[in-house]
Amino acid sequence: MSVDRSIPAELTFTAIICAYTLERWDDISAAVASLRAQTSPVTEIVLVSDHNDELLARATAAFPDVRCLANAGQQGLSGARNTGVAAATGDIVAFLDDDAAAEPGWVVAQLDAYRDEQVLGVGGWVLPAWKAPRPDWFPDEFLWVVGCSYAGLPTTRAEIRNPIGANMSFRRSAFTVAGGFDPMMGRLGKDAAGCEETEFAIRARGAFDGSRIVMAPDAVCRHNVSPDRVTRAYFRRRCQAEGRSKALVSQLTGSDTALSSERTYVSRTLPLGILRHLRSGGRAGVGQAWAIVEGTALTASSYLVARLRARRVPTGA
Repeated sequence: MSVDRSIPAELTFTAIICAYTLERWDDISAAVASLRAQTSPVTEIVLVSDHNDELLARATAAFPDVRCLANAGQQGLSGARNTGVAAATGDIVAFLDDDAAAEPGWVVAQLDAYRDEQVLGVGGWVLPAWKAPRPDWFPDEFLWVVGCSYAGLPTTRAEIRNPIGANMSFRRSAFTVAGGFDPMMGRLGKDAAGCEETEFAIRARGAFDGSRIVMAPDAVCRHNVSPDRVTRAYFRRRCQAEGRSKALVSQLTGSDTALSSERTYVSRTLPLGILRHLRSGGRAGVGQAWAIVEGTALTASSYLVARLRARRVPTGA
C-alpha cells in the first residue's frame, strides 16, 4: 500500500511507558523525569499500567502531567503498548521502557530521522546501566540479552530490520495501517519472551511501499540491568526464549525475513567476536568467547525445537 508519509511543519511526539509492577517505582519515576527533561519537549507522555490497579492509582496521583491509563487489552507488554498507541495523539509514537531513562537529546534525535519521508520507524541506542557488577564473561555481542544495543549493530544512521523495544518509535500511521503489536507475542511480567517489535516492524514495512526503519545511535537511553539479569541462569533462559520467539516470528512472517539480520550476526559478528575475545587472552576473554558459543547454541537449538513442534501441530489446531 502506498500511503502519504509527508512530514508536517512540526511533528508532534507521544512517548509511551508501559509498567506492570510497583517494584520498579523508582525506575518509572526516573523514566518520566527523563522525558520531562528533554531539550525538545515531549508533546504528551502516556503511562500504561498493565493490569495493576495500585500502580495506576499511584502513578495518576504522582504524575499529574502524564496520561495514566489501564491496559485495556490482554495482559502483557503488547496489550499495554497497544493501549498506549490507541490513546496517542502524536504524529510520532515512541516507546521507552519503564526501567530506562532517555538522554536529554533523545526526542531531537528521534525526530531528526523522520526528516526522511521514507522513514517509518526509528531505533535508538540502548546503553546498559548495570545495577550489579557486570560479569567478566558477559560479551558485548550478547548485550541484547539484557535489552541493550550489542556489538554488530550499526553505529551510524543506517537501515535496520527492527529496533530494540526499550528505545524505539514509529509514525502513528504505521499502526493505523498495519495494526498493533501481536498480543500473542512479547513479555508478560518478568518472563524472558520478546520479539513483538520484530514482528510488528516486518509487518509495518510490508504495508508501506519503500518504507525504511533506521538506527539513530544519537537517540540514547540508559536501560537498567538488575542483579537478577547478570546471572548465567538468566543468560541461558533469555537465549532460549529468544529462540522460541524467533521461531514464532518465522512462522508468522517467513524465515527469510524473520532471520535476515541474524544471518549476518551469526556468520560474521559472532565468529569475529570469538576470535577477538580469545586473542585478548586471560580468563575473561575465554569466558566471553565461551558465552558466545553457548548463547548461540542455546538460541539456535531452542529455535529449531520450536519450529519442529510447530510443524507437528495439525492445521487449525
